[in-house]
Amino acid sequence: MHKVSILIPVYNAENTIALLCGSLLSLYSRNYDLEIILVNDYSSDDTDSICRKLHSDHPGIITYVVLPRNFGEHNALMAGLNYVSGDYCVMMDDDLQNPPEEVGKLIEEIQKGYDVVYTYYPSKKDSLFRRAGSRFNDSIATLLLRKPKNLYLSSFKVINRFLVSEIIKHDNPNPYIDGIIVRTTSSIGTVSVLHRERSYSSSGYTMAKLVSLWGNMVVSFSLFPLRLAGIAGTLLIIFALVYGLYKTYDTYNVSSELTDFETLMSANLFFRGLVLLAISILGEYVGRIYQLLHKDPQFVIREVLTSPQKTGVLTLIRTQRQGYGQ
Repeated sequence: MHKVSILIPVYNAENTIALLCGSLLSLYSRNYDLEIILVNDYSSDDTDSICRKLHSDHPGIITYVVLPRNFGEHNALMAGLNYVSGDYCVMMDDDLQNPPEEVGKLIEEIQKGYDVVYTYYPSKKDSLFRRAGSRFNDSIATLLLRKPKNLYLSSFKVINRFLVSEIIKHDNPNPYIDGIIVRTTSSIGTVSVLHRERSYSSSGYTMAKLVSLWGNMVVSFSLFPLRLAGIAGTLLIIFALVYGLYKTYDTYNVSSELTDFETLMSANLFFRGLVLLAISILGEYVGRIYQLLHKDPQFVIREVLTSPQKTGVLTLIRTQRQGYGQ
């Protein structure tokens, strides 16, 4: 019997998390050696008390990890991955848009030998804003991460033990888990699943959080912005040389429609804007380097509720992992 871990980052899910865990327990606790890891990313509703009760009702199956502030979905997943002991780890959202009944499809598919299996949705029930954000994110990931064009980087996926061990080696304070996965393995499967409409709360992804996620992807996994700035600078140098030669010719042969002041100001503003853009991109890289040197944490764990047997297993896994890394 395979041991299956289900990792769920939880944020303001008081209406859904008990229903989700109840469905997962009834569907899979008999067929698999099941564990569920709940990571509370500093919810402001009654999620904490509900998760504590879920752990107390199922102490041998449900592990509850409490974060002292909101770190974000990917940081919460990194925290939870450090408590995963299963052969396979399913990652899913807490809002019931990923039907628990579909988890079995992922487990069956990854047993074919893949390192990771992503889901895709024939019909997605998100808002227009979320669908547009997902399409933009997919385009950026295809360009920067060089992922297969037809691969959708869904938050609903399953990875094997090898990939869990590789992911948690990364200590970047701004992790992007799908970027780590795509850079680690090409053994990727996909499976079609249903996608439900959101029944209770609205999405926790604001525009600011989406922009931050895109920034993590761009800066942490690609030098493309710097190279783009270099290409733009080279083209502008060529343009400046050609423009200077043209104005020299125009001065001696044809009267110009623009005054010298207008010409100088337009060129000056254009170059100053490019310099500011290049500085902002370079500053982003320097800021990330500073964070790495400053050792900003990926996550901070306030409390972990788990069973003594689980604690012993995790200690053994970490010891083996450290020995392997050396």
